[in-house]
Amino acid sequence: MRNCMRTSTLAALLCLTFVVRPQFVSAQSAPSSTKLSVRWEELTASDFREGIRRSQGTCLLSFGILEKHGPHLPLGTDLLDVRYAALHAAEQEYAIVFPEYYFGQIAEARHEPGTIAYSRSLQLGLLQETTDEMARNGCKKVLIVNGHGGNEHLLPYFAQTQLDKPHDYVVYVFDERTPASGGPPKRSKEKVDWHAGEDETSKMMIARPDTVHLDRANQESGADQARQKIPDDVYTGIWWYTRFPYHYSGDGSAATKELGEFQMNWWIDMLVKTIRAIKAADVSLKLQNEFYEKSAHPLDTQP
Repeated sequence: MRNCMRTSTLAALLCLTFVVRPQFVSAQSAPSSTKLSVRWEELTASDFREGIRRSQGTCLLSFGILEKHGPHLPLGTDLLDVRYAALHAAEQEYAIVFPEYYFGQIAEARHEPGTIAYSRSLQLGLLQETTDEMARNGCKKVLIVNGHGGNEHLLPYFAQTQLDKPHDYVVYVFDERTPASGGPPKRSKEKVDWHAGEDETSKMMIARPDTVHLDRANQESGADQARQKIPDDVYTGIWWYTRFPYHYSGDGSAATKELGEFQMNWWIDMLVKTIRAIKAADVSLKLQNEFYEKSAHPLDTQP
């Protein structure tokens, strides 16, 4: 550097450039020991490249919705809950988590304020382009983490339609949000607890306690109104509205932080195990490609 100062101004600038540049280049990519954010939107371009390497191409698409959640929870409850679980799981077993995604199925809540309900063609089209774009950026294992009950048929169908044409990535769907048993005893006496009730309210007391208004939980009824008399094995799209016209199922006032901690920790733990299993899976894409090849020549397939 001292030699630079003895030269002309132009030469000094050139000398300074060559002295500083190696430090700049080395800072472009994060060392493998550096802690990376798991949030897609927070990564720099070079850190994203490193994140894909560390995650072994495993990326999470946490899938929520915007809809009424009783009188006491925010419209984005499903989105907030599932993203909380996905982010915490990815921090334990590194994966990249896609930004907030809420473009799912919620036609049954169109009568409630704040609901955003997209057409079926847009739901499937946007989801396909999103996973395609994730894969183009190195996410060869896309794990869709469902946080909304109304997507429980949409997402398996979407995953099944990936067999329509070749893809260089695999879509996985994780749809477990509440443990079957265990944890603190429930306090609610309601027979059903599906939407904004004790379970969901308890989890929100962990994910975003600042958005929970427990004092409002009894302002509306979450009881089953049972207004439709048809056999249980007959399905009709209006079924939810006939039973829960207030878009509330259960008793949110019975929620506790203890129950929420147990359920959220269980959810995160299950996700961590799932991410690890998907990282280790090396046969899914191979078999998928084998299927694509055979499906193009069905007459050559041996029995």
